[in-house]
Amino acid sequence: MDEKAKPEGAQTCGSDSCGGADSCGEGMSRRAFLGTMATAAVAATAAALEPLKDITDIPTLEEFLRQHYKELTPEDKAAMMERISKQVEKDYGVRPNLSDPPPIPGVEFAYALNIGRCVGCRKCVYACMKENNQSRNPEIQYIRVLQMKKGSIDVESSSHDYEGQVPKDGFYYMPVQCHQCRKAPCVKACPVKATWQEPDGVVVIDYNWCIGCRYCMAACPYFARRFNFETPEIPKEEINQNMGLLSNRPRPKGVVEKCTFCLHKTRKGEYPACVEACPTGSRKFGNILDPNSEVAQIIKNKRVFILKEEVGTLPRFYYYFDI
Repeated sequence: MDEKAKPEGAQTCGSDSCGGADSCGEGMSRRAFLGTMATAAVAATAAALEPLKDITDIPTLEEFLRQHYKELTPEDKAAMMERISKQVEKDYGVRPNLSDPPPIPGVEFAYALNIGRCVGCRKCVYACMKENNQSRNPEIQYIRVLQMKKGSIDVESSSHDYEGQVPKDGFYYMPVQCHQCRKAPCVKACPVKATWQEPDGVVVIDYNWCIGCRYCMAACPYFARRFNFETPEIPKEEINQNMGLLSNRPRPKGVVEKCTFCLHKTRKGEYPACVEACPTGSRKFGNILDPNSEVAQIIKNKRVFILKEEVGTLPRFYYYFDI
């Protein structure tokens, strides 16, 4: 059968399968057509990557491929801590005292707060910021002190941005932070298991494993978690060099953080920074498994209640009155 006559002047690419101008483009060879498409693809890729040119915190291959905290060997953990220390030294000009203290056997931490003594001064808030290397800009605070009308426990109608001299007549104050729940909804919500509960009751986060989905924030009934929408800023002269791997080391952009009961301190026998800073002695902390501890005695003998009991989280954070 005779081949179908090609239009006069049509160019072909020389391939047996070429159909002329209809297949390779009007007046264009197949090679020229593919070359044009390749050039366009390169230009499109370059344009797509343009927004990434200013990103400086891209992880190294070693960081990207590292295992979950729970799966790290002692050698892996030591190498990771050295990398973190070098990064802190580079960013802040100080060599951190980075540690990873383990839970203490036979210890379960609990917190008790005397509402009758809290005056709303927020000294706990600022001590927490300093101790835990929280971002100053944008400002991140783990503790919210709620100003509540006397006779009411309606958290939703409270104010945490009150101003002026405190305490104010007709109000009382309720600090709220992570309650280290026994049935922590944040732990269940995390799709990658980046947050979990330690044997001493502290809920921690593997900052290098967190993907920033914020499901845990949505699950928390106490609004106790914070997200780094921007790279945290901490003045170099204010950086706390005593750091814990799972607590107060500087966190990167794009991850969630929260109160850890200052585990880098409490697992070494010290009190959390907020307890040390409270001028009225309204904050108590200790081992709830020790029946003779102050916090255990308060829970046993005082008028104690927990916030949002109806959600069933079983928190380790208790509120009480003197009487």
